[in-house]
Amino acid sequence: MISVEVSYTVKPAFLEQNKRNISLFLADFRQLTHLNFLYQVYLKDDGLTFMHLSMYENEEIQQQILHVPSFLQFQQERDESNLDNAAQVKQLTLIGSSLRLI
Repeated sequence: MISVEVSYTVKPAFLEQNKRNISLFLADFRQLTHLNFLYQVYLKDDGLTFMHLSMYENEEIQQQILHVPSFLQFQQERDESNLDNAAQVKQLTLIGSSLRLI
């Protein structure tokens, strides 16, 4: 199991576009029902900091997800938006979950 947390802070002018881009790639992710993964996006209390939590059964699935065109477009626009806080990526170790993941 691969678990990853990514957080970043957008500028107010990019907030709505980032939300739209997230909606687009999540819609595409929902079509990938044959892959065993979980991807969630949260907006923190400051209203500008996003946190993405993802879990993948293995590296092959992770790579398939990370190469979905709408996700690549989201990342490109996010990175070109002049973030207030650059994306921070952390690997996580899953201890347990009430959700059956595999």
